[in-house]
Amino acid sequence: MAKSSEDHCHGLRCMDAGDLDPLVTEFTRHLTVLGHKSLTVSGYDAAARHLAQWLTLAKIAVADIDDGVADRFARHRCRCPGIRRERSVSAKYVRRVRRFIEFLGERGIVQRKPKPALPTPHRRVVEFQDCVTELTIDRHGRMVMRLLPALGIRPRSWNAQLIRDVIIAETKRVSLAYVKTMTMALRGYLRFLSARGLCRAGLDQAVPIIPQWRLSSLPRYIRSSDVETLIATCDQTTATGVRDRAILLLLARLGLRAGDILSLRLTDVDWQQATLSVRGKGRRETRLPLPQDAGDTLLAYLDQARPHVADVRIFFMSNAPIRPLTGSSAVSDVVRSAIRKAGIPVPSNGANLLRHSAATAMLRGGATLDTVGAVLRHRSPDMTAHYAKVDVTMLLQIAQPWPGDA
Repeated sequence: MAKSSEDHCHGLRCMDAGDLDPLVTEFTRHLTVLGHKSLTVSGYDAAARHLAQWLTLAKIAVADIDDGVADRFARHRCRCPGIRRERSVSAKYVRRVRRFIEFLGERGIVQRKPKPALPTPHRRVVEFQDCVTELTIDRHGRMVMRLLPALGIRPRSWNAQLIRDVIIAETKRVSLAYVKTMTMALRGYLRFLSARGLCRAGLDQAVPIIPQWRLSSLPRYIRSSDVETLIATCDQTTATGVRDRAILLLLARLGLRAGDILSLRLTDVDWQQATLSVRGKGRRETRLPLPQDAGDTLLAYLDQARPHVADVRIFFMSNAPIRPLTGSSAVSDVVRSAIRKAGIPVPSNGANLLRHSAATAMLRGGATLDTVGAVLRHRSPDMTAHYAKVDVTMLLQIAQPWPGDA
């Protein structure tokens, strides 16, 4: 059976990287630090050396490397030394070459393709972002910037009709849920401008209300026994399993949000007091008690499974390249994986499932709404009262008799 060009190139230490040899060595060292396996690193090493030798054969200077050169390499019928017969290189092999070219660009060796310039936020939008909570800064800033072309950059000229027309126009382009969030951002921006005398007072009242029945549905939760089943799916003999168990326990015991998990730092854990510091909405810091099982598993992750890196963030990806968990979807993926392994029916698949389940379990265990609200860090009692609807026994005690009943 004939070997592919990749099979040949994996062992092509004989390929002469020429002037690029020190950079190829630095490249492979960089990949090793990121946590890639030795076999993967050797594949990238071979691809980088292959590119270097092809550049020499094609008489292309290193400084002239760009996307066009990478495309030419991808199309060439390989007759480089060490290849037994002429053949094309695969897409996987070309991706490795492009990764090496990106590395050269990061080191300033080759010219990097400029990224499309993002619109520079208006200075007032930047000032407004400084007044918004960390979790919504980017989103609200982008939404206000989206509206500015239609509104104009002179807030003193804005009026109620213009505000209304701009929002109504948006309802024809995007979902109502998105527009509802957009109206929140715009109201906040208008209040910000009004407080500084930059627009008419009360203009925020002109922003149309997008209908949405708040708290109309029941919280989506699962029973405590099902929560334990999810947690038990984690294979504690693997680094990923230890990490996932720590995440699930923090979600289930403390009702943390996905964003809370992502933002946790090593300094947030007070092992002496057995507490965990969480910074949520409004930049408010709350110190929560760390349950024994969650603390034990978190300690096991830090001791046994967390990569040895200088970064102070707690949770990292399990696969190379080594990097912190980013994006709420990464946390939700941990929950979804456990749900899939457990094979239990669930009303939703995200991280909020365990947050809702924690609140419901606390309430049914006798905790007051104030206590539940304090743990979940709700800013409004109405949000906590939402969970009261799942306590049928309590609701029966306060239900009023229906008119006409005997």
